[in-house]
Amino acid sequence: MDNIYLLMLIAITTLAVFDIIVGVSNDAINFLNSAIGSKAISLRTIMIVASLGIFIGAVFSSGMMEVARKGIFVPAQFEFGEIMLIFMAVMITDILLLDFFNTLGLPTSTTVSIVFNLLGAAVVMSLLKINQSETETLADLTNYINTSKALEIISGILLSVVIAFSVGALVQWVSRLIFTFNYEKKVKSFGMIFGGVALTAITYFIFLKGLKGTPYYSDLKGIVEGNEVYIILGSFAFWTLFSFIFEKLTKKTVLLVVIAIGTFGLALAFSGNDLVNFIGVPMAAYHSYEAWVAGGMDVSMSMAVLEKKVPAEPLLLFIAGAIMVLTLWFSKKAKTVAETEISLSRQGETHEKFEPNALSRSVVKFTTQLSNYYSAVMPKAFRISIGRSFEKPNVLITKDQSIDAPAFDMIRASVNLMVAGVLIAIATSMKLPLSTTYVTFMVAMGTSLADRAWGRESAVYRVAGVLNVIGGWFGTAIGAFVAAGTVVFLINWNPSVMIPILLLITVVLLYRNYKAHKESSNEIVEEDSLKQTGSRSVQGVIHESAGNISNVVKRGNKIYTNAVNGLAKQDLGLLKKNKKQIDKLSKEVDNLRDNIFYFIKNLDETSIQASSFYINILGYLEDMTQSLEYISKVSHKHVNNNHKKLKFSQIKELKEVDEAMEMMFSDTKAAFDSRSFEQIEMIINRKREVLDLVTDKIVKQVARTRTEESSPKNTTLYFGLLLETKDLLNATINLLEEYYDSFDSSIEPATINVVDEIVEDNGSSKE
Repeated sequence: MDNIYLLMLIAITTLAVFDIIVGVSNDAINFLNSAIGSKAISLRTIMIVASLGIFIGAVFSSGMMEVARKGIFVPAQFEFGEIMLIFMAVMITDILLLDFFNTLGLPTSTTVSIVFNLLGAAVVMSLLKINQSETETLADLTNYINTSKALEIISGILLSVVIAFSVGALVQWVSRLIFTFNYEKKVKSFGMIFGGVALTAITYFIFLKGLKGTPYYSDLKGIVEGNEVYIILGSFAFWTLFSFIFEKLTKKTVLLVVIAIGTFGLALAFSGNDLVNFIGVPMAAYHSYEAWVAGGMDVSMSMAVLEKKVPAEPLLLFIAGAIMVLTLWFSKKAKTVAETEISLSRQGETHEKFEPNALSRSVVKFTTQLSNYYSAVMPKAFRISIGRSFEKPNVLITKDQSIDAPAFDMIRASVNLMVAGVLIAIATSMKLPLSTTYVTFMVAMGTSLADRAWGRESAVYRVAGVLNVIGGWFGTAIGAFVAAGTVVFLINWNPSVMIPILLLITVVLLYRNYKAHKESSNEIVEEDSLKQTGSRSVQGVIHESAGNISNVVKRGNKIYTNAVNGLAKQDLGLLKKNKKQIDKLSKEVDNLRDNIFYFIKNLDETSIQASSFYINILGYLEDMTQSLEYISKVSHKHVNNNHKKLKFSQIKELKEVDEAMEMMFSDTKAAFDSRSFEQIEMIINRKREVLDLVTDKIVKQVARTRTEESSPKNTTLYFGLLLETKDLLNATINLLEEYYDSFDSSIEPATINVVDEIVEDNGSSKE
């Protein structure tokens, strides 16, 4: 039984490696997003600078390790065996919780996770001890938990959300007021002053204040303390002069240096503050085991030794730093999490990741009314003067193009890095395990708000995203507390049995999440996906739209056939998959409609014909997808609710209709694929034949209903399918007629040969 603790220590150490990996995957956004979002410097340079910051920060981070040993609970109240069970439960739950959020692509707080894991496990273990005692009651729980320090940590974490958001918004508002969005000219005049202030703040707070949390501060204490004013003034003079020389020699803005050094400093601050979240518990477990062995291997030995100051473990910090750097370079989940914050802080419109909800709508309405009130009482001249500073360059790009463009400019990136780095460094100097995720995320959101990135077009989506992320943080706290408490209870029940089972479950869940994320990350754009038109002429729009029409017809044909086959075979799996396919197609059509504004703005001349044609085509495509959506969903609902199967005669008739529709869809696809638009007239002429077939089936069902039909659900389903098929047919024919008329009227005999040249030009421009 004694050897189980050595095995537990090995397991905890192994879990620590994976915890570093999932933790850095989650927290990489904290120091990478500002540099990546601005696209000011290359990704490779960003990664190299951040790697240096992480590694140096890890080596200098041992001052924070005391939080895991005595920051949450009172070690002297626990025996060695109990402490090891707490540490084992904490590592298992922490790694699973962080990996879960990484897989979802949501940034969560590794600090909140570790704090509430420790709190949950310690509380449950304390309750178990109290339950076994004849003298202690629930009121004695405060003897086991370091309530004052725990409350200080938790309140500090929550307060950081408000402070980070407010400070970020204020500093960004002032910066934008000075530099405006056309900051290139102002930077030439005031850039060296801004660079001096920003670099001085980064230097002082991160490199000097941040050193207070390390064991190396004692060597510099005599030099730093009492000379703060001189250090700040000297730093400002040096960095201002440096900024001036840099701009003169390189002819580039000093904001590049601010972003690079800010990324380095923030990575260093992150590593120094957050490494305790990953290896604080394993190091405490190692020190506990070491003391246990030296004390005669008595399982009931008190762990008061953890309350003493423990010397740093340079080798362990070095290894941890190396693992963090490797994770930063090779983790794909880090990129997924990064996308969330960048999309929420993007200056222009983009594909929003979150759907609005009632709370986000209420927040936006309230703030809009508040803004209107202040605008009404503010002097008009003052309002106009401020408004000029926030006027954005009139650059029109589509949502797809915005993904490749910078999310925000270098002014905002510099403020994000400077403010977040300063706040984290202050917390580190106070030995408070501040949530770097909370700080950096809320600073980014505050600067986005100040920059008016959340306009009327995007506010409800962005606010919903922020609320989702913040809700996830509270979910992290509650989940960590409950999960760690549950796991420590199970382990305490039978350690030799439950620990292997829980470790196996951990490995299985980690592998499953890894596979799921890899599959989603490797998804490529399907061949049949719909594409935005980039043409500037009528003929170009007509020819480019042909590809989308062909793809909708092909996919619509398959969806319709699958719905009929699913009903015939009562195949719920096929119908469920079919529902997902039509949902995907509907979203793609909606995306095309979302870009109508950019399409019209992109035309060479004000062409009513091209605009009208494209808008009508999208309208008919939407009508087609709505009909297919209804057919797919009612079919799935009927089988899923276990209603009576359709009669053989009904299935047979649906098959006949499906064959007729399939023939028409196939001919349509062939015409558009080959650009043989003269064939469209032949397809349109067959419209009456298919409509008559559908009408005949409706008449037959009416007769069946009067005589032999006994199922109201079957009747409702069958009529619904046939009527919606007529709507689908009419929408398809309307689309074909629109296309045929527009194509025929837009080509004069003398210009027919120009079409091929247009297609070739479009193809070469895409290449």
